[in-house]
Amino acid sequence: MTALGKAGAVALVMGLAVGVLGCCRKPPAEALAGTINLSGAWALYPMALKWAEEFEKLRPGIKVDVQAGGAGKGVADVLSGMVDLGMVSRDIRPEEIEKGAFPVSVTKDAVVPTASAANPYLKDILAKGLSRAVLAEIWTGRKSLSWGQVLGLPSSDPVHVFTRSDACGAAETWAAYLGGRQEDLGGVGVFGDPGLAEAVRRDALGVGYNNVNFAYDAQSLRPVEGLAVVPIDLDGDGAAGPDESFYGTRDELTAAIARGTYPSPPARELFLVAKGKPARAAVVEFLKWVLTDGQAFVPETGYIRLAPERAAEGLRSIGR
Repeated sequence: MTALGKAGAVALVMGLAVGVLGCCRKPPAEALAGTINLSGAWALYPMALKWAEEFEKLRPGIKVDVQAGGAGKGVADVLSGMVDLGMVSRDIRPEEIEKGAFPVSVTKDAVVPTASAANPYLKDILAKGLSRAVLAEIWTGRKSLSWGQVLGLPSSDPVHVFTRSDACGAAETWAAYLGGRQEDLGGVGVFGDPGLAEAVRRDALGVGYNNVNFAYDAQSLRPVEGLAVVPIDLDGDGAAGPDESFYGTRDELTAAIARGTYPSPPARELFLVAKGKPARAAVVEFLKWVLTDGQAFVPETGYIRLAPERAAEGLRSIGR
């Protein structure tokens, strides 16, 4: 073959290759823009803020707006079309499914009982823990208890009980652990996770409950200053033994949740809920990212990664 012939053959092959690659090359990713609105559970709020921050770096055309207000608000807002996704920290109810609620499990955390760090009986509380039966008596027994009755001590100081005033997953989950519903919980009602933590912190005789990321400081990973996380006496033997003592830091607790040592409830899955199967491209892309690359930010934010099969189930449900 002449030099000219060889050059022509090479040109033909290259032209064919370019043509094949051109016909098979995927079109450029859709340029996504606009705002994705989320509202709802305080439990998911810190995680959603982190996801929003990281996703916006990848998709500069998208703004992710996150507002807290309780799981009940999240469900109401998404079903009314006010937001794209509701943040929900409890199981989705059948009647909500009937109205179009489309839940996607995105991470896991827990509710923990709390007391004031100024409680005069704190040493006994931390050493003995409180059993499920005692916790149920405190919140659902419908009678006032003293710290002496709770701890077996000669004291008449009353237990000051606090609960959530807003419809929320934390209260529903805590009540489920105690054998009831949110409306069964007694105590002084306080709005929101931050409000409940502050009420207990300020009352030396108070008890309450909080989502993990409102009971622990995000920087030190230890309980919020002025707040103590109360051990649950899981075996009911009157002592918080070595295998029940995992509350010193947030990482210790989340590890206990991940391995199933901390009971479920009050450990639970957290959901992002759409109204019907998500169709808007930006929302689908955000959910897809949360279930894949977004899981890398879960442990550092104080939550537990989804099991791979749960993440895969979520991806299938949204059609990705």
